[in-house]
Amino acid sequence: MIMKTRLLAAALSALLTAGAGGIGCSSEDRRTERWATTENTTVQLDWDKVNEAYKQAEGPEDLERRINEIYEGDEIISVSVQDLDDKTQVVTGFFDKDKDGKVSAPEKIFTIKRELAGGEAKFQTQGVGPQFGYYTSPFYSIASGMLMGAMLSNMFHPGYAPMYRTEYVTSAARVSQLGAHRSGYRTADPARFSKPSQSGRSYGGGKSTGGKAPSAPSRGGSRFGVASRGRIVARAALA
Repeated sequence: MIMKTRLLAAALSALLTAGAGGIGCSSEDRRTERWATTENTTVQLDWDKVNEAYKQAEGPEDLERRINEIYEGDEIISVSVQDLDDKTQVVTGFFDKDKDGKVSAPEKIFTIKRELAGGEAKFQTQGVGPQFGYYTSPFYSIASGMLMGAMLSNMFHPGYAPMYRTEYVTSAARVSQLGAHRSGYRTADPARFSKPSQSGRSYGGGKSTGGKAPSAPSRGGSRFGVASRGRIVARAALA
């Protein structure tokens, strides 16, 4: 009888301890956090900066460059951009783990959906997966005349036609370019990227650049443009 009483007391104690650990950390609290920690590194992704990158991007290649500068982990974030119709665009950020140049569900990090409904243009960012799924941004209004990159502002141009009915996806060659660019970007500011990731890799510590950042590539996207007199005027390709 004494043994049963002790076992019951131990079980109740464990349940109370587990319950106390969840106090003050509701699902609603997690939805409002703006940081997301990746599955296999200790670094983070700042959602505020991701949203700003989309608003300021000149095209898909400029967007993926900006996002990889924000991200402080080892992986390269690939981007998919697709116009579902004349009014709806979906951007997907993902880790292309199998290097097939395609988005698969387990690889997704976030989606950004831009749409024009009821005469109002807006976009929203949604984290995806067990590590990111708690995050949902508010709907950000997009108004003509706002300071924004061509990726958003072109939709207000007369004669605009969606360019990405055929999905844009970060290519294998582009992944290599992004990796090289980000290495230079981090070397230019070693103090910011000095913390090691779980993989044991440390950032920074490279040759001094004399305090100067590496020359930034063009902010354009090689397949981004606007409709003009029935044809597409392409912007300069990212170096």
